[in-house]
Amino acid sequence: MNLKAGVAGAGAMGRNHARVFSLLEGVELTAVYDQDKNRAEAVAAEFGGVAVDTLDAFVELVDAATVAVPTIAHRSVGCELMEKGVHVLMEKPIADSLDDATVLIETSQKYDRILQVGHIERFNPVMRELEDRLAEPRFIEAHRLSPFPNRSIDIGVVLDLMIHDLEIILHLVRSPIVSVDAVGVAVMTSREDIANARIRFENGCVANVTASRISPERMRKIRVFQGDCYLSLDYQEQSAGMYRIGGSGVEKVDVSVEKDEPLKLELASFVECAKKGQTPQVSGQQGAAALDLALDITNRITSSFDK
Repeated sequence: MNLKAGVAGAGAMGRNHARVFSLLEGVELTAVYDQDKNRAEAVAAEFGGVAVDTLDAFVELVDAATVAVPTIAHRSVGCELMEKGVHVLMEKPIADSLDDATVLIETSQKYDRILQVGHIERFNPVMRELEDRLAEPRFIEAHRLSPFPNRSIDIGVVLDLMIHDLEIILHLVRSPIVSVDAVGVAVMTSREDIANARIRFENGCVANVTASRISPERMRKIRVFQGDCYLSLDYQEQSAGMYRIGGSGVEKVDVSVEKDEPLKLELASFVECAKKGQTPQVSGQQGAAALDLALDITNRITSSFDK
């Protein structure tokens, strides 16, 4: 029996989720919700489903849904859907405050609904290569650059872009944070558009993370150093390289990556969790931990603006 899936929020992100839902086996895209019904109708006409402009109508048509509304509405929309029996994939960040994230998690537990958070890089095929080869990371360097997006300007670059890498780093290191240093600059908006953070963990690992949304080029790369080697990953190209210390110095080891669309893998995993009641790969708790760190970095940067 097909899972009835829907998309709440018919912007660029919601449209992309609708596209993928319409292609997945065992899934029927049944509804698209947006307060602007014309936007919902445009997405539904392209990929299928019924266009609606109320959540009451939406919940009658779906078993599971992506929530791609503005971050400030994540709590209200997500909670209403879960209270009425709908499994939720919440686009990142999970919420705009830890209090809202906590309420979302508690609601998913109370109503026994799946709450998955859309940290899509966890489903990038290069991550499997990193996880398979990672033993004990000692130093991590991540760069995420993009041109100015003309969207998500209600949040800074830390919550917009850097949070992807923060979630990955927390997943890889799995050690308490002991210190955070952060700097950032507002260029195109009143919020930080360029940011850098250095995070020190209790186990000795250090992560240096840079994000910019005013770059002329796109870049999504991470390098992870451990005792005997380091791994270099390009999320955008879905390519990876490993470098080991050998008899003649540093030697490159070729790494083969089976490329695939991360969003397709993410939504397929969400559908499987919704059908079988499994714990999602990126849970509400993990999304909240990434948000906590991102808010800490954002607050440190914002406080420097006032000096």
